[in-house]
Amino acid sequence: MASVLNEHARDRLTGLVGTEAALTRIASWTADEQPVHAMLLGLRRFDTVNLAYGEATGDSALVAVAARILSFASEELEGEWLAARVGGGSFLIAASGACSRERWQWLAETLAGQVAKPISHGGGAGTLRLWPRIALMRVLPGEAPQAMFGRLAETLERTQRGVSAQMGWVDGGATPAGRTAAQLEADLLSALDRDEIEILFQPLFSSSDDALVGAEALARWQHPALGKVAASALFSIAERAEHLPQLSHHIAARALREAAQWPGNLRLSLNVTPAELTSGSFASDFGRLLDETGFPPNRLTLEITEQALLSDVERSAVALAKLVDRGVRVALDDFGAGFCNFRYLKLLPLHYIKLDRAMVEGVGRDERDLAVLRAIVALASALNLEVIAEGIEDEEQRKLIAAEGCAFYQGFLRAAPMARADFAALL
Repeated sequence: MASVLNEHARDRLTGLVGTEAALTRIASWTADEQPVHAMLLGLRRFDTVNLAYGEATGDSALVAVAARILSFASEELEGEWLAARVGGGSFLIAASGACSRERWQWLAETLAGQVAKPISHGGGAGTLRLWPRIALMRVLPGEAPQAMFGRLAETLERTQRGVSAQMGWVDGGATPAGRTAAQLEADLLSALDRDEIEILFQPLFSSSDDALVGAEALARWQHPALGKVAASALFSIAERAEHLPQLSHHIAARALREAAQWPGNLRLSLNVTPAELTSGSFASDFGRLLDETGFPPNRLTLEITEQALLSDVERSAVALAKLVDRGVRVALDDFGAGFCNFRYLKLLPLHYIKLDRAMVEGVGRDERDLAVLRAIVALASALNLEVIAEGIEDEEQRKLIAAEGCAFYQGFLRAAPMARADFAALL
């Protein structure tokens, strides 16, 4: 879980912690003789974004990058971790706990891929791409945090001056022989054949009375060498291998069959990938899957992200409308993590807005954050949409979002993602 840090130590733009607070936390880890790994991510030639598109677009891009880093870290990092903005287009990510050199580099490579995905800008008029470079290290026992940060910064500067290398280790050593992209893709195919992709369920609760109303299905792969591979990285591997349809079908079929056994009117939420959404056969293929599994369409919610809509929002709207006609509901996920393109609210057959955790994190302490939340809830109400809040971690947050009109919530306050047996016990 992320470290709890003083709100005043946070970066005002991105909501991430600042350099001083991050180094203080790392010092506490090393003082307790815990193993610590760190990476410094820099956006190559970020100044050209401000020059080409203006500072407002540059700031929005940084907010989007911060949201992607937070989302990735919360999925992939175990134990204590932190994510900080350390100036300009540079971000520090650190984790305490045992981690192999191979896994830490794989995490860095995967995060770089997430950051490099297109970001919409100019109210949806176009997209931009940012090209990250990363410095990696295992912090030496007793090493002063400032010295650690200095070594990371020097390595990142050398990496950014290079042409081909995307990342480098502070010690300059080579990564132990690990899995190439092709090997990872082969591992994934074998895992699918052996039914090793686990389905987790993130419970969804009513904000007003804490009643369990459903769950979101998530995928996880316990790789024999790399350890936990959560959903975002799993889908990236599948996308590179062109096995995304097989993985998506596997996850959806398993989740729908499991949820068909749930009592009452509990809802199931499934995430939809960009490749699925823009496929000409998405609506018919998914409709057949509903028929095969026997899951009631009126108890299903499909969650889509802005990333899934960048290529062809009109085609996406048509495909979703066909499923909505059968009773399926649609949620716009991670609202607030990107550019919040209001055109999507006009074109898509939506039922819910799902707030990114960054949109609710500071609402109990910052009047500006609370004002933004109120504006979003008012907008949703005007459009007859319900609001779901992600990342609710304490009772104060739950009471506040309930009072402000958020209908549902997810978060560690009540339940983390859990295996199907644990969810069955919760029922």
